[in-house]
Amino acid sequence: MNFQLTEEQLAVRDAAREFAQTELLPGVIERDTHQRFPVEQIRKMGELGFLGMMVDPAYNGGGMDTISYVLAMEEISKVDASASVCMSVNNSLVCWGLEKFGSPGQKEKYLKPLATHGIGAFCLSEPEAGSDATSQRTTAIDMGDHYLLNGTKNWITNGNTASVYIVIAQTDASKKHKGINALIVEKGMQGFTVGKKEDKMGIRGSDTHSLMFSDVKVPKQNRIGEDGFGFQFAMTTLNGGRIGIASQALGIAAGAYELALKYSKERKAFGKALSEHQAIQFKLADMATQIDAARLLVHQAAWLKDQGEDFVRAAAMAKLFASQVAQDVTTEAVQIHGGYGYVKEYHVERLMRDAKITQIYEGTTEIQKMVISRSILK
Repeated sequence: MNFQLTEEQLAVRDAAREFAQTELLPGVIERDTHQRFPVEQIRKMGELGFLGMMVDPAYNGGGMDTISYVLAMEEISKVDASASVCMSVNNSLVCWGLEKFGSPGQKEKYLKPLATHGIGAFCLSEPEAGSDATSQRTTAIDMGDHYLLNGTKNWITNGNTASVYIVIAQTDASKKHKGINALIVEKGMQGFTVGKKEDKMGIRGSDTHSLMFSDVKVPKQNRIGEDGFGFQFAMTTLNGGRIGIASQALGIAAGAYELALKYSKERKAFGKALSEHQAIQFKLADMATQIDAARLLVHQAAWLKDQGEDFVRAAAMAKLFASQVAQDVTTEAVQIHGGYGYVKEYHVERLMRDAKITQIYEGTTEIQKMVISRSILK
């Protein structure tokens, strides 16, 4: 196996790092405090190609591989996980799903703008359908030339800022998961309203809302794939999305580690730098080892996806492990900072709060273990 990154991949990583440090870092604490969506920063990310990295250039995308994508995700997530989750959803769930399964007309109308300046949302979770995605209460009744959409979606990233929403809804309950469809809904359609913004523990700058649909007329041409393909679409898309969230967790951990390492060299205790104390050295050693192991899992999943091989188990393992590493490393980063780690100025408390969500969205830790165990026992 070749672990050497190409010049193009290194250039993408460096560009993402530069953007994170110069554009995202200033104001990141204030955006977190006031739950302010990084509007201007996301616009610039679109201009730089970070919102449609893997999309074919024919549809205005960057045509990059998944390795490049996870490298960029890691660098963005080191600084601002609220920005990186917007980037992850747009790349992994919306653009990838549309490019792989959308019709030529759907790609022309929706994918092209999403790859450059638009923002998309993936709408699966409901008040009573989170991990159990088959229990969709949102309905899409077939009315001939259109569907009549009714229901509520919860915890939707980019909920208010998106222009395009991929909504998973039940058309025929008797068919269970084979009676579910994926529909493209545009912001502004009559009967579609955005609910309140969630007041979250972490990723507070991201735009998380509930969505309500009341007799929304969705044209038949906005259905992705054949009738009943929606559940398969959602699960297949989420498999790729887990690579994005795993790289986000990796970035959160790496960002906290870099801050802790720097602080340990500057802060003195008992007459010498913290980094000269064995207790701190051992913490840093454990953190660095965990991060490197997580990075290998993330890159393996990305590489398998790029090769067109089965990456489902690898993606689940990467997300399972990297999200736990994010939890562990950010906690230790706060501990190394001591009292300073508990205040906003030093960033690590925010990274610690951001880390938790990586164990929940796009498949909880428990769901990842189910995916892995089923693959092992198959």
